[in-house]
Amino acid sequence: MLKYPAIDPIALSIGPVDIHWYGLMYIFGIAIAWFLGRSRLYRIQPTLTKDDLSDLVFYCALGVILGGRIGYVLFYDFSVYLAEPARIFKVWQGGMSFHGGMMGVIVAIWVFTKRRGRSFFSIADFVAPLAPIGLGLGRIGNFINGELWGKPTGAENEWLGMIFPQDPSQLVRYPSQLYQCFLEGLVLFLIVWIYSRKPRPSMAVSGMFLFWYGVFRFVVEFVRLPDSQLGYIAFDWLTMGQILCLPMIAIGLLLLVLGYRNKPSTISANV
Repeated sequence: MLKYPAIDPIALSIGPVDIHWYGLMYIFGIAIAWFLGRSRLYRIQPTLTKDDLSDLVFYCALGVILGGRIGYVLFYDFSVYLAEPARIFKVWQGGMSFHGGMMGVIVAIWVFTKRRGRSFFSIADFVAPLAPIGLGLGRIGNFINGELWGKPTGAENEWLGMIFPQDPSQLVRYPSQLYQCFLEGLVLFLIVWIYSRKPRPSMAVSGMFLFWYGVFRFVVEFVRLPDSQLGYIAFDWLTMGQILCLPMIAIGLLLLVLGYRNKPSTISANV
């Protein structure tokens, strides 16, 4: 079987302050999104300035953090946080939801476009290719923390698994965080980035992102262990993550259909 690389979750300590790799992954993801956005700014959104881009990245980063936290509270552990509301602010104890973060980003883009007088999807299509690398880095943070691991592999697939030190059962499990990093990070980035290099109808790039993220996440959930407080929602295999991915897949397909139905409205190419 694979050996878990025991990496200290604390990247460095400055006096009494511990800086965790998981938090750094958010910073790295935001920085890379800004860098990638700047590299395609004048080809995709020539009317946006560098200051506009910085504001947009700030809005989206705020949406990720606030939406991710609120989404986790609502989708995954509402009763606990309802009984102890102060826990909502204890972000160092973990608890972030991608789907909540995505909704936070949608709200952030909506606010940005309203203030700038721009079309929502012109900005959403610009942002979509910038997100996957940050998603992949977040999964690396989960892996370093030894959290959100997969199901037990079984004896026949032990060569695909590893033992996580934080697992009280000490079973050989699928490193589902790495599968998500690969599919939702690298592969999704390549799909959406390459797709957006040519002129596409408005909404199509956003639709491509939603559809493929939903598909990849839905598939990996089959080997990822569900949150202990929820377990399986139905059929002894359906997870909350899969339920939340179904609307993403449907909306992604809808945006692609609507986009190509109104094909004359296109974004600029990134060439």
